Amino acid sequence: MTPAGLLEFLKSQPLLSLALAAVFVTVLGGMIRRSLPRFGGFVRGIGNLGLVAALLLTIAQVARLNPGAEITLPGVGMPEQVVEGRETRVQMSRDGHFWIRTRVNGTPVRFMVDTGATLTALSPGVAEQARLERQPMRAPIVLRTANGQAMAELATIGELRFGNIVARDLDAVIAPGLGETNVLGMNFLSRLKGWRVEGRTLVLEPKNPQAASPADPA
Repeated sequence: MTPAGLLEFLKSQPLLSLALAAVFVTVLGGMIRRSLPRFGGFVRGIGNLGLVAALLLTIAQVARLNPGAEITLPGVGMPEQVVEGRETRVQMSRDGHFWIRTRVNGTPVRFMVDTGATLTALSPGVAEQARLERQPMRAPIVLRTANGQAMAELATIGELRFGNIVARDLDAVIAPGLGETNVLGMNFLSRLKGWRVEGRTLVLEPKNPQAASPADPA
């Protein structure tokens, strides 16, 4: 691997870069400590803190996300969604999937609901339009899709809104391998008070219902 290639690889692996930098600082501190004990000990301590930070960030990422999350790819269709009382109800589309019209950070976006997907996923184009906040200090993950494996970049949705439901600071992935598809996964559904399927209707009940917003074309 060329130096340029190695640099690009390290840029794509921020946690690995942090760990390697911390190891270098720790070793450097140990070398300095022979002639300057106090200063060398200080430098070595910084390196150890870097290693601890890399470890904690890795543990936090594994705890919040499933690196082997499966994302399926849907067909086409757009059902109607309505708010009834404390519930938002979505009709199944002709392709057998539930589609939801939302606003992500104010941008109209349509999602397919996939209870088999651990994570919410967006296409790169939609992520750019919705100004998703990327998470450079968290390593990319690999998604298994119907088209094979795809690298995905971690991001945060500031606000996702539809019907009487609002989700804020929602973990998501930006996945080029999904094409133009956006998937609403279990990390969103688990935030609800409850959800169920009644025949051909998906019923979503939020913990804290918001004022119903009009359906947005997406």
